[in-house]
Amino acid sequence: MLTALIVILGSLVAVVTVLPLSRSHRWWIRGWDFPRVQIAVVGAVVLLLSAWVGGLFGLAMVIAMLVCTLYQLYRIVPMMPFFPEDIAIGEPRNGDLSLFALNVEMENDKAEDVLATIREQSPDVLFLMEINQDWLDVLEPILKDYQTVLREPKDNYYGLVFATRLKVHECTVEYLTRDNTPSVFARIEDHEGRQFHFVGLHPRPPVPGDDTAERDLQTLYAARFARKMDLPTIVMGDFNDAAWSHTARMFKHVGEYLDVRAGRGMYASFHARYWWFRCPIDQMFITEGIVISFFGMGRYVGSDHFPVMVRIRLDQDEAARLARRRPLLIDAQRKELDAEVAEFRQELMEIHGGDAKAEEAGRL
Repeated sequence: MLTALIVILGSLVAVVTVLPLSRSHRWWIRGWDFPRVQIAVVGAVVLLLSAWVGGLFGLAMVIAMLVCTLYQLYRIVPMMPFFPEDIAIGEPRNGDLSLFALNVEMENDKAEDVLATIREQSPDVLFLMEINQDWLDVLEPILKDYQTVLREPKDNYYGLVFATRLKVHECTVEYLTRDNTPSVFARIEDHEGRQFHFVGLHPRPPVPGDDTAERDLQTLYAARFARKMDLPTIVMGDFNDAAWSHTARMFKHVGEYLDVRAGRGMYASFHARYWWFRCPIDQMFITEGIVISFFGMGRYVGSDHFPVMVRIRLDQDEAARLARRRPLLIDAQRKELDAEVAEFRQELMEIHGGDAKAEEAGRL
């Protein structure tokens, strides 16, 4: 009985460890990018059971599970507190800007908890996902407090709201995919007159019927946008992709982003109701020139996601002092990714009929 259990669990661990190495966009393969912590735990348990069984079979399973578990740990270790940080946290100052992002979960029946948390945080920039018309009606009393509000309700789980009290120079919804999934692009000015870009993303997850090719290219496309701009950029949202996935790492490299999670902790934002199935899929990346004075998650508000909260300020010199690591992409990788993105860009231009305004702004 024990041997059969070891064989079944060990085979499962080995298969789900090897499958994502194919870089296939199939949903049933990419889905195994998420539970790497859980896979590592199961692999460690099977390793211990195999060592207890002993013999040649036990030795073979120990070696196999050791390899699988170490590989899973290798993928998640950049999120661990003992790993080098991308950027240190700066001291809080008066005038720091607060940003708040949350996937509210469309079926969430605890709207008052969401509203109470937003009122409590009173963010300067608010980005909410899975907004349909019912949610929009609930949010209107809060949205009245914001000078600029971008409303894009949808019943397909990809509606959104973007709101800010800051001066806005540009604020648009763009469709970077063929699957009716909107993204936010905004150029905002802080209290001192310094400008920065905000990008809000919520691509589709790998689920039956939805492979990840569109999600991955949408993410990399947004990353390239940051690299082309001469202003600091902050990207937030439910990426529906684990922080340690290949695509997330390429996003970081392509856009030359810094990840506040690196060397600090996972901040596993999903699934808020099941502690044993949590994974960091709500992301926040910044480019040079941005100082982070606070980063954390909010309390449970009935959604399957925790809110992500951050406080920032724009200061090139201080940000340069706080930056610890800067990921670089070798030329061959950059050219390969640029070619993929360029091909995707051409498809988008054909789909959207050549949006000259978006093209001029660098988003298409």
